[in-house]
Amino acid sequence: MEKKYKHYFIIGGISLFVIYIFVAAQPVPQETVLSFMWIHSLVSTYPVSPKEMEAVKQDELIPFQLGDYFGYVGRDGNFTINQAKKGYLSLSKQNWAEYTAIPEKIIVRNSKNEQVLSINTDVGYPLFLDNRIFLINREQNAIYSINEKGKTLWSYAFASPLTCIDAASGLLLVGSLDGKVEVLDNNGICIFSFEPSGSRLAIIAGCAFSRDGSRIAIVSGIDEQRFLLMERLGGTLDDEYRVIYHEFLGQGFRRPVHIAFVDSDNSVAFERQAGLGIYDISTRTSVTLPMKDEIIAIDEDGSGGQLFVITSQSSGNKSLATIKFPGIVIGQSRFKSDHTFMGRQGTTLYIGGGTTLAAFEIGKK
Repeated sequence: MEKKYKHYFIIGGISLFVIYIFVAAQPVPQETVLSFMWIHSLVSTYPVSPKEMEAVKQDELIPFQLGDYFGYVGRDGNFTINQAKKGYLSLSKQNWAEYTAIPEKIIVRNSKNEQVLSINTDVGYPLFLDNRIFLINREQNAIYSINEKGKTLWSYAFASPLTCIDAASGLLLVGSLDGKVEVLDNNGICIFSFEPSGSRLAIIAGCAFSRDGSRIAIVSGIDEQRFLLMERLGGTLDDEYRVIYHEFLGQGFRRPVHIAFVDSDNSVAFERQAGLGIYDISTRTSVTLPMKDEIIAIDEDGSGGQLFVITSQSSGNKSLATIKFPGIVIGQSRFKSDHTFMGRQGTTLYIGGGTTLAAFEIGKK
């Protein structure tokens, strides 16, 4: 009889355990993992041959600038350009150009190192934005739009030197030292201007466009510094941008700050005195992530619910932080390097340090 009761006790215990598994247990959440893909030394790795270049898709290449080296690399780790800088450099996903302090001619090349344009000018320096070519004068208070033949389409002079610039959907966004934000259309006509108030010193420390140009994010002023989000309330260029959110950030930085629309334009990530700020547009909530070190790079993609940020200490120690939206630091990796690079294209994260460039696959596990 005792064995019989013991048998019932064991069966009963197992039954309760099985019921607990199905009723009380919850699935273990997946974590973000970085899977190593490849690593290359920029000193000893050479670009692909001209024949192999024909098979390369330009939209799959990512530009990089790391220390004295720059170029373009694909997801497979093949370089179309990998060379040491010889002068000043302007670099974008489509085009690049090297130039001297006072250039007389600017040669524009694409990501396959093919010459696409020669600009005979002593006006200023090249800038590539929104698949367009601009020149900024040496005083940094005037901008020129250049066509595919190297001719000036239009020019626009500003009241003070420019401190930030961005472009999207045929529009150009600029912020200046006197605390003014201006939007120019594709013909170089100012269609909107705005001067944020509320700070002792007026200056635009950072500005960014959403991909469709319908929203503007700004960090302005010193003592106190502010974050502002503006939205065009209408579907035409005649509609003005209006402030839909603003926040004071403390005394602020006396230098340019990082700011970008991320997560398919659903959020804005920006540098603030206390660390990193993330504003969720859909929920209209702001989160602050404390960071002791200076932010030197923000992943301007932020897709898949993850954002990557690199911070730096004065000693040269760097840290790569993985952030889960709406604003939780879920991982941190430290490394030491004088020069760093971070780029992202979809699920591929590119990290550079010293003269070494590596790629990682972003996944869940």
